[in-house]
Amino acid sequence: MRQAGGWVVNEDGTEVTADSAENLAGLTQAKKMLAAGTMKYAKEVDSGWGGEALGKGVAAMTIEGNWIRGALTKDFPNIKSKVVELPEGPAGKGTLLFSNCWGIAAKSKAQAAAVDLVKTLTSTTQQMEFAKAFGVMPSTKDGSQQYAQQFPDDAAFAAGGEYGQGPVNAPGFDPVMAAFNTDLEQLKTKEPKAILESLQKNGTSALGGK
Repeated sequence: MRQAGGWVVNEDGTEVTADSAENLAGLTQAKKMLAAGTMKYAKEVDSGWGGEALGKGVAAMTIEGNWIRGALTKDFPNIKSKVVELPEGPAGKGTLLFSNCWGIAAKSKAQAAAVDLVKTLTSTTQQMEFAKAFGVMPSTKDGSQQYAQQFPDDAAFAAGGEYGQGPVNAPGFDPVMAAFNTDLEQLKTKEPKAILESLQKNGTSALGGK
């Protein structure tokens, strides 16, 4: 969908844009690949996820985040792999971004200290230490650049940060995306248009629309 120029919501997250021509083109292409057998779900090749399929040698490639590095090293140490950016679609490059956040209690007596701690933990220096220790990529631009330099084999992951799409973070939208993900798992038999219409309806309701 991103490579075709579409997404679930508009840029400021105030309007659902699921039933667009771009999204339809993206899902239609994915459905064609599923029908042709050039793309398969992990369960179709007796695997729990894409990384396992790649490691077992039943997939030539998979689309995953940099967490796959540690998994392959641990579970499939003899597998040789290479990380590359996804090919451009009709609208150019596209990928998804995922992250975790530090939370600070609004009424905590130690709020100031917590803020200082989070500032330290999210500094480029500290994030690079995390990267070296367990592979997580830095969230800052400077950190991302340093990461690509120190881990050139993973530079494609860092490059995605320049154009990647983050998740929909509107309150109450998680169930909407969960339902969408369930539908995507049935894309082989479901019509893309019906999937997107359902996403449009559910998403609009979650944002308080009609």
